Amino acid sequence: MSALDQSVFHCPGYYIRAAGEPWEHAGAAALRHRVFVEEQGIFTGHDRDAIDDVATALVAISTYAHEADEVVGTVRIHEAEPGLWWGSRLAVDARFRRVGRLGSELIRLAVRTAHGRGCETFLAHVQKQNVPLFRRLHWALEEEVSLHGVPHARMRADLAKYPPIADPFAGWLALVRSAAR
Repeated sequence: MSALDQSVFHCPGYYIRAAGEPWEHAGAAALRHRVFVEEQGIFTGHDRDAIDDVATALVAISTYAHEADEVVGTVRIHEAEPGLWWGSRLAVDARFRRVGRLGSELIRLAVRTAHGRGCETFLAHVQKQNVPLFRRLHWALEEEVSLHGVPHARMRADLAKYPPIADPFAGWLALVRSAAR
């Protein structure tokens, strides 16, 4: 077994927290580029937009010997108007998609962080294939839309299921296991 071959080994712990260090922000940007530009082809060149200037980046970080290793998941949140928050650009590295719960943990941190910052409504445009995941996480479908030529659904989080978090930079250690192969 090789600790470097993710198809054979997955670390049991991932830090789920707000990005605070320059390497975390760079890792989130690089991951978004790989997923939305290279892999899915939704954007050409880059996926950055004006929201990045005001958004809070959240990350899932793999661990190696219990030390932070690399950004393997990300999502961003921003307040569009007082009380109205949006989540966007949820991405998990292809090598880690078989690891259970990384996307769910990022969604949980996103909504709890916004809730702790005064969120009254939390929305996201979710790619159609991810709607079942969001429904399991207590989100309601509001409207089907097309964004960048890709089918999406505008969904709303049930804030009652997401208690506010005071310090998203502290985050938590998520102990996860590989999904069935």
